[in-house]
Amino acid sequence: MRRRRVGVLISGRGSNMAALLAATRDPGFPAEIALVLSNRPDAAGLATAAAAGVQTRVIDHREFPRDRPGHEAALDAALREAGVELVCLAGYMRLLTPFLVGAWAGRMLNVHPSLLPAFPGLDTHERALATGVKLHGCTVHLVTDVMDEGPILAQAAVPVLPDDTAETLAARVLAQEHRIYPAALALVASGRAPHLPAASAALANPLPPDATVQ
Repeated sequence: MRRRRVGVLISGRGSNMAALLAATRDPGFPAEIALVLSNRPDAAGLATAAAAGVQTRVIDHREFPRDRPGHEAALDAALREAGVELVCLAGYMRLLTPFLVGAWAGRMLNVHPSLLPAFPGLDTHERALATGVKLHGCTVHLVTDVMDEGPILAQAAVPVLPDDTAETLAARVLAQEHRIYPAALALVASGRAPHLPAASAALANPLPPDATVQ
């Protein structure tokens, strides 16, 4: 089995990146982290990745004032230079333009802290509490031009408790993000994801029928 090379984009502590790294330590996992790339030199996740022996790189968006296309072109070049085949956004706090989304169409994943299509965008936990929903959760989806509207790959729900705050709810949702993101990546890397676009299907080398996804 050839493992698919993954690039992870982060802006901060990279807890979901760490969950992906942990999953890829299993030699039976169908992907490996080839590059962790950040737009911020102070992103704590860079140290985590480096300690795990993963190549890291910083392309600071502040070095591209009013030039988002130029910054994304540099990101794209770095990903390709590292031989990346799939991209995972893990707390990457920049809106992407159609250029980068299109360049990696069908091969870019994101994890969002809500049960999409509910609560796209920011402040999801506060909005869930304000709305009074009884279930909240997280979603892994393919990235498209419309923010948080790509095909859904995996979801997990948690109950909203009577005494929940945004912080306590966020903590329970984050634990589920760490569980479903590696599982969704495994599905895409092995070619078994539903709604898999042709760009991803072309990469796929399906696992044998008795293989398991961790």
